[in-house]
Amino acid sequence: MAEVPHPREVFDLLGHEASEEAFEAARARGRLHHAWLLTGPEGAGKATFAYRAARRLLGAPADPEFGILGADPAHPVSRQVMARAHPDLMVVERLGEDGKPRKVIPVDDVRKLAEFFSKSPASAPHRVAIVDAADDLNVNAANALLKTLEEPPPKGVLLMVCHAPGRLLPTIRSRCRRLAFAALPLEDAAAFVRRRTDSTAEDALRLASMARGAPGRALALAEAKALAMDDAARGLLADLPSLDEAMALSLADRFRGGEGQANFNLLFERLAERVHAMTTERVGQGAGSLDRWAQAWETLQRLPREVEALNLDRTDALFTALGELRQAARA
Repeated sequence: MAEVPHPREVFDLLGHEASEEAFEAARARGRLHHAWLLTGPEGAGKATFAYRAARRLLGAPADPEFGILGADPAHPVSRQVMARAHPDLMVVERLGEDGKPRKVIPVDDVRKLAEFFSKSPASAPHRVAIVDAADDLNVNAANALLKTLEEPPPKGVLLMVCHAPGRLLPTIRSRCRRLAFAALPLEDAAAFVRRRTDSTAEDALRLASMARGAPGRALALAEAKALAMDDAARGLLADLPSLDEAMALSLADRFRGGEGQANFNLLFERLAERVHAMTTERVGQGAGSLDRWAQAWETLQRLPREVEALNLDRTDALFTALGELRQAARA
């Protein structure tokens, strides 16, 4: 299975020509806004766009082979960006210096933007900063970002990836120009997965559907072996109100180790998705049955957050959720 590349290593972008045309037109006219809010579902291509735009702003010439904002991967600017060594590019993200993801983007990282933008470009036409993603800013970090937006630098451009713009401070949203990135048709997202993995056509379409047409998300699901968790979720629900304890314990074994939380979250995500679909199909049946399923769905949504925040036992959480699902099936 192919490893999901970081957006700084991706040079093509599928299905967002309108956004690229709008950005390039503003750049070509010399009317480039100082802050851009890139919105849409996670995995739709927003971060990939941000790096494509950054390369052009940093001086990489256009390469039509890679689309409107395309740049040659071998160009010095592209190579510096991939190596995280360009002096005029700053990236603010959840990944720490040790390469491990943090829970939020801390305020100290965002405060560095003011110093970064206070300096003139070292070797490029602009200084560029990418925030990936604005959703990960804590309250203090969001306020610090607002201060940067209130004093736009003359040669600076801020590109902010955002999965849920409604959660941002209105004062941040109002100071940005927005570009929307919609998910792709499922067939296109599935084709994207097939080009980059050894998935069958059927599996690629399942992954695209699970990702709701977001190609990057579909590729990440493929790497995480999400189809196995989806099959497990389907099997557990098909047995209700009985419980295959051997299967449940086997799944619990996958909750240990470094990938344990990710596997746990993925199983609960797939269970919640399937329960939601089942609940929709049951509309028109008894209110008591629907209430039970809705309660089980809420538990599936809530437990992963509580397990991670409170360091609860994942196996216990799984059996708690399965207990509620069994009650819903009996109602």
